[in-house]
Amino acid sequence: MNRLDGKVALISGAARGIGAETARKMAAAGATVIIGDVLADSLRQTASEISNAGGKAFALALDVTTEAAWAAAVAEATKQFGKLDILVNNAGMFLGKDLMDATMEDWNRLVAVNMTGVWLGTKVCAPALAESGSSSRHGSAIVNLSSVAGIVGSQLDSLYSMTKGGVTLFTKSAALSFAGKGWKIRVNSVHPGVIETDMGAQTFAVRAARAGKDVESARNVAMKAHPIGRLGVAEDIALAIVFLASDDAGFMTGSAMVVDGGLTAQ
Repeated sequence: MNRLDGKVALISGAARGIGAETARKMAAAGATVIIGDVLADSLRQTASEISNAGGKAFALALDVTTEAAWAAAVAEATKQFGKLDILVNNAGMFLGKDLMDATMEDWNRLVAVNMTGVWLGTKVCAPALAESGSSSRHGSAIVNLSSVAGIVGSQLDSLYSMTKGGVTLFTKSAALSFAGKGWKIRVNSVHPGVIETDMGAQTFAVRAARAGKDVESARNVAMKAHPIGRLGVAEDIALAIVFLASDDAGFMTGSAMVVDGGLTAQ
């Protein structure tokens, strides 16, 4: 189940956190993973870990905000491995500012990564994905990382919520667009709750500063908001991404998979 044997996957923001864990899980499921990021040292370390564990990993410098970087990544993928089957638009950032305090510079930086990066990745990778998908029963796959903040409002960061809401609807629209073209590219999104990653730690710090509490108290508040009784870990989200990328999700496109420990069920 959820096997990716013979698949070639490109994952953005894969040097650490959810992206890195997704790369590990995809490699373990049989995929060749191309891990892209701007964090060169962490990127090399993650690729080395995967290779040492017997997986196939290729590290690639990738600035998701530039079309040229995406074009170079696709060219390298097809040159090295002959095709591209899976795209995971994982790269993202959390601003952590109130909408009244954010500047235009903050906004432009947030949009460049969280929205422009997803659009460019989808646009530039689509021809290669369509070519690969044409010979596959269930086609190729794109998985976009949104958030529960792309479904319900975020008290911590309205602008982050705005960008992730954009990713949610872009996912559905892209799925319909490709279907209308007759391209066999499935496009789905994943919506994590609060996850124990560097970005998760950033949210705890913001919550603590606003409430005048220590970070551990803020973390406990966040944990109690999840009915399942714990915060998420990167593996929880990576496993969902692997499923959506696999043929086991062959009848899913335009869907939003919520993996949030019950946070939005309340």
